[in-house]
Amino acid sequence: MTATVDKKRTAGIKSRWAAMPKQVRWAAIAALIVLLYILPNKWFYEYLGFPIGSDYFAFYTTRSDFAGVLFDTAVFVLLAVGLNVVVGFAGLLDLGYFGFYALGAYTVALLTSPESRFGTNWPWLAAVPLAVMVAMVSGVILGGPTLRLRGDYLAIVTLGFAEMIRLYAARNEGILQGQRGIPAIPHPPGSGTDGKPLFGVVDARPYYWLMLTLILIVLLLIRNLANSRVGRAWVAIREDEDAAEIMGVPTFKYKLWAFAIGAAVAGLTGAVFAGKQTFINSDQFVLESSILVLAAVILGGAGNIKGAIVGGAVTWYLPEWLRGVGDLIGVEFDAAEYRILVFGLVVIVMMIFRPQGLVPNRRRAAEFADRRKEAVPQETVPNE
Repeated sequence: MTATVDKKRTAGIKSRWAAMPKQVRWAAIAALIVLLYILPNKWFYEYLGFPIGSDYFAFYTTRSDFAGVLFDTAVFVLLAVGLNVVVGFAGLLDLGYFGFYALGAYTVALLTSPESRFGTNWPWLAAVPLAVMVAMVSGVILGGPTLRLRGDYLAIVTLGFAEMIRLYAARNEGILQGQRGIPAIPHPPGSGTDGKPLFGVVDARPYYWLMLTLILIVLLLIRNLANSRVGRAWVAIREDEDAAEIMGVPTFKYKLWAFAIGAAVAGLTGAVFAGKQTFINSDQFVLESSILVLAAVILGGAGNIKGAIVGGAVTWYLPEWLRGVGDLIGVEFDAAEYRILVFGLVVIVMMIFRPQGLVPNRRRAAEFADRRKEAVPQETVPNE
């Protein structure tokens, strides 16, 4: 009954949105984008919330820099969007996604840092396309011999790839400089109206705006791919790879495309992250992060771009917001100690009561509804 009501409610919202004039829908999307761009300004976000008695319930983080949290959330959203191409569209279980993220960051660091053993000192902007290319080629090299595997076997191979990158970065004292890492990575170029550098250490807002712009560009490209013949091939592979191959779909080629596109998005994200941090080492690319990105895709709704955005935002922002929940409700306790526990409980409850995700793909939502019907025992009519 709950699934039926939820399905009808979702269908009603979508039908009302589709029934709106095109100009109204574009205006609503434009207003949302403007809201996201002005969100990190203190004069704006301090008024987001509502009073509770003598206290005030705020949606922004009170114990962390809100602009910095928004940047980290945007990084996670872009990673989730890229992984959604691999897991959600093509149905490939990838547990080593952070390996491509690390490759993008290390490529920028090696090419731009004066502390690099390469000594190239490239401009940051010139190094980013090469970082994306390195990550994409690495995805092709990894996917070439391994994408004939399926399910758990593919997950183990990709997991090994990410751990190989991390362990090599941690123990190699030569090019990657081991645990000492690579410092002095330059910031992105640009200057403000006063002539000072736009991207610095103190203000995280320009980095958030840069990442938000990249998210919009990547979303546009991936949305066009999803609605093209490539996207339909991915859906066919995800639903039944053997049937798709019998019907003439070159499954290996399209799986390799998905792997390469996802790797390119991760490499781009790592390149921007390196420019923001100005220092990287292997501790920033642990296995838990790959699993967390995968959890974000599943939590939001695998196979749905909007679901990947929501899942990535909730997965990173909710634990950070919980740091200051004690301040918001006027209770003297450190909620930061329990934020991961609370987030874990939210994920468990979601997987029990809404396994299709917060914003599910229509096909997957229908699949879960059918499975739920099959799991419920059918009433039998007694023999008369």
